[in-house]
Amino acid sequence: MSLKTPSQSIAKFRPPSAAVIEQFTAIVGPAHALTDPDAQQPFLQELRGQFVGKTALVLRPGTVVEVCQIMALAHTHNIAVVPQSGNTGLVGGQIPYETGAEIVLSLARLNKVRALDGAGNVMICEAGVTLQDAQNAAQQAGRLFALSLPSRGSCCIGGNLATNAGGINVLSYGNARAQVLGLEVVLADGRLWNGLRALKKDNTGYDLKDLFIGSEGTLGIITAATLKLVAQPKEQATALVALDDLGKVLPFFTNLQDSAGPALTAFELMARRCLDFVTAHGADMHDPFDAPHPWTVLIELSGLSDDGAAAQHLERALAQAFELDLIKDAAFATSPRQSAALWALRESISELQKPEGGSIKHDISVPISAIATFITRANKLVETLCPGARPVPFGHFGDGNIHYNISQPKTMEKDAFMAMRDDISDAVHELVVELGGSISAEHGIGRLKRRQLPSVKSDVEMDMMRAIKQALDPSGILNPGKLL
Repeated sequence: MSLKTPSQSIAKFRPPSAAVIEQFTAIVGPAHALTDPDAQQPFLQELRGQFVGKTALVLRPGTVVEVCQIMALAHTHNIAVVPQSGNTGLVGGQIPYETGAEIVLSLARLNKVRALDGAGNVMICEAGVTLQDAQNAAQQAGRLFALSLPSRGSCCIGGNLATNAGGINVLSYGNARAQVLGLEVVLADGRLWNGLRALKKDNTGYDLKDLFIGSEGTLGIITAATLKLVAQPKEQATALVALDDLGKVLPFFTNLQDSAGPALTAFELMARRCLDFVTAHGADMHDPFDAPHPWTVLIELSGLSDDGAAAQHLERALAQAFELDLIKDAAFATSPRQSAALWALRESISELQKPEGGSIKHDISVPISAIATFITRANKLVETLCPGARPVPFGHFGDGNIHYNISQPKTMEKDAFMAMRDDISDAVHELVVELGGSISAEHGIGRLKRRQLPSVKSDVEMDMMRAIKQALDPSGILNPGKLL
């Protein structure tokens, strides 16, 4: 099945009539009801260019009341709606199909921090607040909003929660789900659920917020969230560490975690090819080591005091790792600028892989004890299926999440390589399932992996998900053809 093939759930919808478009326009005003194709374009294409959709109308409501009115009207006229906030999703979940039958509902104008209680460690943000702005607001109150992604300047809270985003801090703070105390959600029929509670304990029935976190806009539209804040670290120690053997990464991680405990806030694995691509295509990107190493790990320890304890602890831990022959070299950041430079190497991988041509990407997780086995076996699978293809594995080792990207062979045309996507991805995902893992660790299912979901979920699981969808969106107007 092609990625562009609409499912039965989308085929039944038709674009809104001119009269209905007028009614939608009256809700948000003509300036925020976009019908011009050029004005719509930023809302119709995802970052990787795999999905380019079509719509008769992009709506940009400025209030939650307007979102409710839009959904009530869509429910009345059976109009399919695609929710979108920052449009940084990587599986096509926020992009309409090419049929033009759906309208796009952008939440970008809902961008207020409604409340911030530093003493109570909570903040209420609307769906269109960027992750960077949420982090900045927390920082100004002396607190940390711990969710962190490379796309922090453009991704938004609504999309972060709709996809249950992960990122670099999951090891210590958990994924997006762990950062949420309450939600405000507009349902498919336009009703508003105000669940913006700031309670850490509320044992009064089903935890409804967890239905919507990770649901990819298929059950309701998240318009605001009560977010959990934590103490702002006063010190962070950063180092890039080189290893000569993938098999040594796990014992190195175990030793470091045993000694550092919750102070270990990042442990990011990168294959050699990651640094090769980044330093070849990035401005002011430099490998800090004199000689190339097959594996590197970016480590960060955080402390609540500014007495240098985190740096001292990291130095001791790495000295022990040298003695045990687990690592071969280490580059310490001695200033915030050097720390940022090391992090830039890690956070630029996806962007600076693009000049190498076509890329088949996988966002998988396996038990951390199986990561080395997965990468080794996946590399062999890829070489068998497409000789000369170049695996680029990297990711969040501490929580088992590996971004297993594959760049096209240097001697192969991009279109020919990308035509192999299904065969390669199926083989990689079969290995993931064999090892007890997941085919989507943090990006979601969207359109990209919808075809594969039934092969990794039991019939009972699929039935339960469909029953929840039917209960909350019986007409199927919310993001049809995504996830299910």
